[in-house]
Amino acid sequence: MSAAILKDLKKRRFWRHFAIQGFACVGLLAVFIGLFDVIFPDVVPLGGRRLAIGVLFVALIYGFIRAWPRPIEQAYESPNMKIRLVEGDLFAQAGHLVIGMSDTFDTDVPRVIAARSVQAQFVERIFGGDVKEVDRLLDEALLGRSPVGSIEKAGKRAKYGVGTVAAVRGHGRHYFCVAYTEMNERCEARATVDGVWRSLDSLWKAICADGNGEPVYIPVIGGGQARLSQLLPAQDSIRFIALSFMLASRKEKICSELNIVVQPTDYEKLDRLEIQAFLRSLRAS
Repeated sequence: MSAAILKDLKKRRFWRHFAIQGFACVGLLAVFIGLFDVIFPDVVPLGGRRLAIGVLFVALIYGFIRAWPRPIEQAYESPNMKIRLVEGDLFAQAGHLVIGMSDTFDTDVPRVIAARSVQAQFVERIFGGDVKEVDRLLDEALLGRSPVGSIEKAGKRAKYGVGTVAAVRGHGRHYFCVAYTEMNERCEARATVDGVWRSLDSLWKAICADGNGEPVYIPVIGGGQARLSQLLPAQDSIRFIALSFMLASRKEKICSELNIVVQPTDYEKLDRLEIQAFLRSLRAS
């Protein structure tokens, strides 16, 4: 049994859900037993110990099955799509990927961007460290977009603004490079909650235009080099992404499935039952 499931079993939410489902099962069985006794008198032993133990056993099993932690996902009907949480490596997923970047779209590792960052892994793991090829594809994706300013620093100097999305195509899929941080003269990328929200709105529009409705994988955003972990920890970031996606999807369908990829170290810390309850609450009333 994984540590994440053990953690879920200790949550009050699990035991409350278990009790509700268990008592519901007892009530349902009582109704059926009562009807059976009316139709077939003297067959059901009134006050039978075996019957009581049987009902209790079935209710316990049913309650555990219904309350047992499952993969975190929620399907929706309006529009027809799904939101899932995926534990693992973003670059091991098969589908369109979202790559968080700064508004200068730097690719210089490690002089400008950290080697552990998502964009550094994007350059190394998807394009084998070929920075020139990545820069060429980014420049093509940004054609027709005028920089909103410039900055004196190492690496790229043209600033395209927070919320700019460069849709790069390669290896049979799209990489939606979204600028949700702003780079300063010291090569520090910083983000704000408002900037992340605006960036997500631009991201959904780009995915809708170029994603062909196929599944999309997005990492938890706001931590690491973005310096938002105190204001937007992983638990809140997941809800932030899901809420933004749902609101955008009610205007027009973005994709068939949004997968929020969480690193194993962060996944173990999540209140998974609370996230599942939040995703369920986003269903249209």
